[in-house]
Amino acid sequence: MNHDTIAAISTAVGEGGIAVIRVSGPDAVAEAAKVFRSKSNINEAESHRVHYGFIVDPATGEKVEEILLTVMRGPRSFTAEDVVELSTHGGVVAVKRVLELLLRQGTVRIAEPGEFTKRAFLNGRIDLTQAEAVIDLIRSKSDRAFAVAMKQSEGALSSRVKALRDRLVELLAHIEVNIDYPEHDVAEMTSAFIRERCGEACREIDKLLKTAAEGKILREGIVTAIVGRPNVGKSSLLNALAQENKAIVTDIPGTTRDVIEEYVTLGGIPLRLLDTAGIRETSDVVERIGVERSRSALEDADLILFVLNANEPLQDDDRKLMEQLKGRKTIVLLNKTDLPAVLDPSELNFPEELTIRLSVVQGKGLDELERAIGFLFFSGKLESADLTYVSNVRHIHLLQQARSHLMDAIEATDAGIPVDIVQIDVRTSWERLGEILGDSVSESLIDEIFSRFCLGK
Repeated sequence: MNHDTIAAISTAVGEGGIAVIRVSGPDAVAEAAKVFRSKSNINEAESHRVHYGFIVDPATGEKVEEILLTVMRGPRSFTAEDVVELSTHGGVVAVKRVLELLLRQGTVRIAEPGEFTKRAFLNGRIDLTQAEAVIDLIRSKSDRAFAVAMKQSEGALSSRVKALRDRLVELLAHIEVNIDYPEHDVAEMTSAFIRERCGEACREIDKLLKTAAEGKILREGIVTAIVGRPNVGKSSLLNALAQENKAIVTDIPGTTRDVIEEYVTLGGIPLRLLDTAGIRETSDVVERIGVERSRSALEDADLILFVLNANEPLQDDDRKLMEQLKGRKTIVLLNKTDLPAVLDPSELNFPEELTIRLSVVQGKGLDELERAIGFLFFSGKLESADLTYVSNVRHIHLLQQARSHLMDAIEATDAGIPVDIVQIDVRTSWERLGEILGDSVSESLIDEIFSRFCLGK
């Protein structure tokens, strides 16, 4: 690991009240002191103290910026190194001038993406699951997703994985003793102990894996395609859910020519909404391209909101769409119920709990839509107090591998395979669980994980 000093802007680029530049490394305080002028000497400053002063160009004596500077000495900092944070006025010019002046001093370099969090991991302040939770916190699209990420950053998943590893260590120790002192081994007792501990571990892994689907939804959102023939109210529904006019709405069929994407949160569930062009047969070249893109979005969607006009009888285009939706997670929305009802719901052959009467213009039916999505994806139990979800694909894959090796160990024991061979599968399972925490992962994997982070994190 590098032991140099790094710096980067840790707030979003653009206009704002303040911007923060973070500096971390053994020379963080000394480098900041070269350009900071104040009544206090920050080289001798206590940790976690804020100092008022100015950034001054040492070469010219020019005052560059008025700032607040915070000193956090390691290991009581985010990276477990000495850290200095400089709070400047928000704005591109102000923060850029301060950062350039810091980098000009010679021993400070610009940080790589995720390097601050990477140093926190490499310095042992957090494990890999907690580090990965940082990016989930940043990218959270709902209060529930944020709460789950916060729980993971505090070590909720880590503690359960560590408990699993501790059980397997105890089992490995038992097997090791029997290998070293075979004269004291009772084969039946050892086999029973292996089955018991491996079985317990498998059941615990199963509990974690059961949360994977829900965790992935909370982390990434449900890809939701709004489909239907033209002029049934798809774009109006998108605007109502987004609570702003994202899509153009007219009475002219075929107004929407492309797929419009928007993130919304409904009942704590993040949805990646795709408002599609009306699906119908058309001779219009541009509209036909939009229809093809709509069909592609339909194929990729986790959830389909099938919008029908309740004020019109069922059309041939509606029936064709219904055929395509067989076997897919679909909620039928009978829109325009503020007008006289014409469509007969018995023709639809969809479950009653997933068929919702809706009036977008009156804002009616959106609560029922929220409940239907919760029923379809979470069995109505989204508000569970347990916030330990497995949502990371890497974690899921390693848990599945760990479980597979434990099952192999049980099968080998039942087949009478010697315990020194059985031990290999138990140890491999223990190692896979360790990879979740970052105990034994390659440097290239660590680099790949942290490269997904933003520059100042």
